[in-house]
Amino acid sequence: MIWPRFGRRAILLWLAQFVVIGTWLGTSLWLSMKAERSLVPWSRPYFWEMTGALSGFLVSWIPIVAIENAPRPDRRWARFLAIHAGAYVAFAALHTTLLLSARYVLYPVLGWGSYEYGDRAILLPMEWHKDLMVYVILAVGYRLIVSWRDGQRRAVRQAQIETELRDAQLRALVGQLNPHFLFNALNTISAVMYSDLARTDRLLADLGQILRAGFTGTAGPTWSLAEERTHTEHYLAVMLARFGDRLRVAWDLDADALACQVPRFTVQLLVENAIKHNQDDRGPLAIAIEARRRADRVEIVVTDDGRGFSPGASGAGTGLATLRRALELCHGPSARLELGRGPAGGARVQLGWPEAPLTTRAVAP
Repeated sequence: MIWPRFGRRAILLWLAQFVVIGTWLGTSLWLSMKAERSLVPWSRPYFWEMTGALSGFLVSWIPIVAIENAPRPDRRWARFLAIHAGAYVAFAALHTTLLLSARYVLYPVLGWGSYEYGDRAILLPMEWHKDLMVYVILAVGYRLIVSWRDGQRRAVRQAQIETELRDAQLRALVGQLNPHFLFNALNTISAVMYSDLARTDRLLADLGQILRAGFTGTAGPTWSLAEERTHTEHYLAVMLARFGDRLRVAWDLDADALACQVPRFTVQLLVENAIKHNQDDRGPLAIAIEARRRADRVEIVVTDDGRGFSPGASGAGTGLATLRRALELCHGPSARLELGRGPAGGARVQLGWPEAPLTTRAVAP
């Protein structure tokens, strides 16, 4: 048998409801008796109805237990009806026994003499008739509460599953954004290690930071734009050692945008794409990285003065398509990744997504 458990607060709230019902019924009965010019003191109707309500509270667990243990009526009707029929008989019998016992005992204590219930052949069926309605209300009400509670739990669980799935997908996507330039980086370092040990040490430190960011399995799929810049600068240190004066990079990031969360390796991927698609050009390559926060939206723009995108390019390449999907997982369908032509004729990639206004964020103490 299943016995539901309730906390102290829930029990007190449940008791308060029965007290309110008893008070309301007592007031209704008193007004009715006053309209009939009854000489019965006002305390009696309140006492009668309150003892009935509090006795109902004491036995209200019976329909609740019946609901917890009865099968759904669409499966086993016989057992469903048998459980509720037995529970109703127990509920009505205990309820009338408790309310009559309370009245018989408390009447003399309160100085009201002996209690006279009346013709039991009429009044007891009346009590059981009312108890049937009360039982149905309690059982149906509790069933609705249980259904709502189970629905809420399923909704929370579904949200947790969706969040975990979204996080797993995002981690997988971010893993695909992980830089794949290890061999080129090692070749670059090996080319300078015999001529400039200090520079070699710095490059190995930069490479170590890049690999640490890529291989840290416990790290989240996002980090701040400030952390993304630090990571990208480690990557660019290796690229500058490889390409020298042929590569120039300019940063222009709003201070308000630095705390915004971005998928890991977002800017690094865009910079890497610009370098990769122009590395066979012997001329210099200038890359500009900008970030702006405008009210409730963040925008990141990466431009270069290289050869630009081929006609009809839509960002369907593996890297950009993966980045677009990661942005959607992080920020929803309103996230944007747009390709265009830069001011100097090269490539321009613009990212944008909604972000809560700064005034709505809680400030850490």
